[in-house]
Amino acid sequence: MDLPSREERTWGMLCHLGIFIGHFIPLGNFLAPLIIWMIKKEESDFVDYHGKESLNFQISMLIYLVIAGIFAFVLIGIPFLIGLWIFSLIFVIIAGVNANEGKYYRYPLTIRLIK
Repeated sequence: MDLPSREERTWGMLCHLGIFIGHFIPLGNFLAPLIIWMIKKEESDFVDYHGKESLNFQISMLIYLVIAGIFAFVLIGIPFLIGLWIFSLIFVIIAGVNANEGKYYRYPLTIRLIK
């Protein structure tokens, strides 16, 4: 299999690392990968794959965070909230690096709603 072009790898990486814009713009962690995916999915199978993977991971993290948030009312969820934040941070960076290297990366513990 041929290595994706430099541009495809950059867009694939941005699908993952673009979620950090959510620290500055509400819902940016969904909007950044969604916008990139919607614009580039027809041009590149590589970007299409990484856009879907990133969105699925963000949706899964939201579900897990809501569940942990509910359990936080009984204090058991607080360590889970912290753990999910660290887990997300680590695996988003790993996914971004893999995309930049031209690899197809699959997040662990991801519910794949977007096929």
